[in-house]
Amino acid sequence: MTKRTRTLWGSIAAAAMISLLPVSGAVADGYWQCVPFARLMSGIQIFGDARTWWGQAAGKYDTGSAPKIGSVLSFKPTGRMNLGHVAFVSQVLTDRVIQVTHANWSVMNGTRGQVEQDVTVVDVSPAGDWSQVKVWYDPIRDLGTTVYPTHGFIYQNAQATTIAVATSKLALAQNAAVSLAKSAANQVAASVRASPLDIINQAADSTDRIAALIAAASGGSSEDDKPAAPR
Repeated sequence: MTKRTRTLWGSIAAAAMISLLPVSGAVADGYWQCVPFARLMSGIQIFGDARTWWGQAAGKYDTGSAPKIGSVLSFKPTGRMNLGHVAFVSQVLTDRVIQVTHANWSVMNGTRGQVEQDVTVVDVSPAGDWSQVKVWYDPIRDLGTTVYPTHGFIYQNAQATTIAVATSKLALAQNAAVSLAKSAANQVAASVRASPLDIINQAADSTDRIAALIAAASGGSSEDDKPAAPR
């Protein structure tokens, strides 16, 4: 089987996976690590720890600092996350706000290895180059103040990207009818997509805090308030 064919089948599997994810945002069945899940969703054929993906992508896949649907955001390893992390980009809301579908990040119902769909990620880098981000953390229902360094985005080939874009549009259409039942993170993202100014005037509680971060994008602190270290 050729590399292109494997990538195409990986993206078809990703489409199936997205269609099966519940609108509540998490999948409780099984235990997923971030690497095999990102590989399945994106079709990007890189193996090994998440911290090695950026280096392995050189010469095989295009990379950059602009988010694209179907790409994989590569996190640098840190002291609390020494194996790094990779996350599939499921939506691009603005040039500083995206959503990712990824595995083994938040502790859900007391366990790790969960899949979370359409999780809000905000670029807080001073240069606006996605080298530093904040990620919604479910246990505290907020972005928190933790800033994560990233390498950037690893892109699919053109054929796989086309499938990912079509799948994302379909998922948005299906989810529109049940948007009121979504989690706080998805409600925030939907508000940003509809009108960034409305979120500042109408949101409350944790939604308000995310809106302020989005409006100020680069005003984040590196102080850590997360109760547990994701991977």
